[in-house]
Amino acid sequence: MNRIVRVLLFAGLALWSLTAQAQSTRLRAANKQFDNFSYVTAVRMYEEFLRTDKKKDPVETREALTKLGYSYRKLQDTRNAERVYGELVKNYNDLESEMYLYYAQALAANGKYRDSQKMYSRYGEQQSEDLRGRKFTVSYMDVNRFYRDSSSYRVHNIPINSRQADFSPMFYKGGLVFVSSRDESGVIRRVFSWNQTPFLDLYFHPDTNQLKVPNIERRPSMAMLGGGNTEAKPIQAMEETTAAEEQQPLTKAQKFSRTLNTKYHEGPVTFTKDQSFIVFTRNNGAKGKSGKSQDGVRKLKLYSAVNKNGKWTDVQDLPFNSAEYSVGHPAFTPDNTRMYFVSDMPGGYGGTDVYVVEFNNGQWGTPVNMGKEINTEGNEMFPYVDENGNLYFASDGHEGLGGLDIFYAELKDGVAYKGVENVGAPINSEKDDFGLITDASRTTGYFSSNRKKGITDDDIYSFKRTCKQLNILVYDAKTNMPLENADVRILRNGASQDLRLTNVEGRAELCVESNAEYEFKAVKEGFAMNSVRFSTLTQSSKPVMNVSIYLERSENTIVKGVVKTEVNQKPASGVKVTLRNEKDKSEQTVVTGPDGGYEFAMKPNAPYTLTAQKDQYATKKTKYGKQPKKATNKVVTDSLGIYGVGDVFQLKNIYYDLNKFFIRPDAARELDRVVSLLKEYPQMKIEIRSHTDARASDGYNIRLSENRARAALDYIVSRGITPNRLVARGYGESEIVNGCVDGVNCTENEHQQNRRTEFKILEVQ
Repeated sequence: MNRIVRVLLFAGLALWSLTAQAQSTRLRAANKQFDNFSYVTAVRMYEEFLRTDKKKDPVETREALTKLGYSYRKLQDTRNAERVYGELVKNYNDLESEMYLYYAQALAANGKYRDSQKMYSRYGEQQSEDLRGRKFTVSYMDVNRFYRDSSSYRVHNIPINSRQADFSPMFYKGGLVFVSSRDESGVIRRVFSWNQTPFLDLYFHPDTNQLKVPNIERRPSMAMLGGGNTEAKPIQAMEETTAAEEQQPLTKAQKFSRTLNTKYHEGPVTFTKDQSFIVFTRNNGAKGKSGKSQDGVRKLKLYSAVNKNGKWTDVQDLPFNSAEYSVGHPAFTPDNTRMYFVSDMPGGYGGTDVYVVEFNNGQWGTPVNMGKEINTEGNEMFPYVDENGNLYFASDGHEGLGGLDIFYAELKDGVAYKGVENVGAPINSEKDDFGLITDASRTTGYFSSNRKKGITDDDIYSFKRTCKQLNILVYDAKTNMPLENADVRILRNGASQDLRLTNVEGRAELCVESNAEYEFKAVKEGFAMNSVRFSTLTQSSKPVMNVSIYLERSENTIVKGVVKTEVNQKPASGVKVTLRNEKDKSEQTVVTGPDGGYEFAMKPNAPYTLTAQKDQYATKKTKYGKQPKKATNKVVTDSLGIYGVGDVFQLKNIYYDLNKFFIRPDAARELDRVVSLLKEYPQMKIEIRSHTDARASDGYNIRLSENRARAALDYIVSRGITPNRLVARGYGESEIVNGCVDGVNCTENEHQQNRRTEFKILEVQ
């Protein structure tokens, strides 16, 4: 595998002690190549030494086998690594514990899970503090769990791949930027001594539409079944393109940037959301001693650049780079406020760990290790953050099918609160799988793998998840007739998802995910709510599945609605909504999903209180009186608006006469609304923010705006609000909203738009 970081620097070399006696000429020559990281040449020379030296010293033989196995390991030649480590385990009883680990990893990469399990067990006996021994021993008792969802995916080798390594794609302007060691043009051909392949550069393919998985029917040979065979592997036919696909015209990939590509390795990249700012991986480019670490290796660094007029300029190295350890594999969050990356800096958990760093207005914070939920004693690398802010990464330390597997972690406040999940076959295989990019629901995307031949054949693959259809059927319990226009609330693993509506046949359709627990709640006017649970923890061979919900007619009232944020009127997810029966004190609770929706049933003759709660938001309460037993309106539709810390609201009717700061009658009416809000939420504190137009000096406008803010504060206090809940601040002309700055001719109406007052929520409860 010829990928930057994995090949170069994120794998420390073990130190073997040498005997004082003179070594044979062949062994000395092989060791020299080994010490220079020239593993291809070292392999040839060690094999020649072991094959031809008839009077080999036993110590030298063991040293040669140990370094030969390690060289094959570095070249990702798992079959030869298995052969050499097998010979070591067979002939020596006092091996270092790492030999059993490396042997176990090679066996797993070759699909021999039972044998690998035994070696992991032996490793765990010697290294009890390393959890990999115990975890993989248990995991390989049954690998079928890695194949649960395999029939839902189709994987294809895409036509931009070359004969050399191609990997680590990233979305960019409708195309893909990726890393490649494809042959260079020109008279001089530079190769990397590690594996005799060309250096890595960044390439660009402009149109992902040419790379999409075609919509063809699944053939029987494309099945993906684990069955009862613990040595199960993906069926190769599923990963190959058809002849028809290969004939499609394809735009040729081109070098991404001659500014960013250098004579050294360039590796994985990430872009800000507007794609005008890039962070990319590159070898330390400093010349002389400053370019190498104390052990003589050019470590990896992260660099940034800015796109100006279509060219990448202003290349800067990031402040947490070091000549003594590597940082690489960057991944921005969707809001550009944080960036994940990989490093082998001191203080980590294993070989390479995932770190996160704050990014604010072009300034970088201090890197923070993602912790033991993400990082292991092995190697974690190639992070990617999807549209929902959740993390994908590759690891050989979490339980997987062999080599690097791709994992998923749902993040909450930057923490993997549900642990990590192996995404399973066929995206993962017994070889190295890494560098995944995808949409929010993991429906389509791309990833890298060396599954085809191993060693240095990294290719980029596309994937598409097909629908595992579930029909939710809603019936009248008495007549067995289907119920049209019934709401079906979908909950997955206890979290609210979305709302579906049944058609004339009483059916709502859903593509279910594997390894999930579902609950479906059916709601319809004139009927009592009912629900049913459904699990995909066990795999069904049926292409389409059904589940039925029967509704009884009822006099109960149903209350349904949507929670929205007041600042922008968008649905609010993650809000705890509770309906409390004030008569018998019973409660019903849901947590809103992306649509912000909720549904409850209310019994007659009881008052109810509806409460919406979320951290950093003011608690909203709505009361309902007793519902009559035979109410004419069986469904109460309501919406709840919630106020959050940091929300800024413009008081649209508060304007001031030029150079004045007294409260006009129209402004007083608007401020009365703020007074009402503060009385409804007695724990709320706000900042009153006043602004001026640009006419007059900056100092004058600051003083004028401060007086205006103070006037608004005094008015609110006069209406019964305590002053310690209010802060008044003037911003002068620093936040003009319509471009009417100094030197720009504007109408009086345009200037008045800037003489405005806002309030910002500082604290809620």
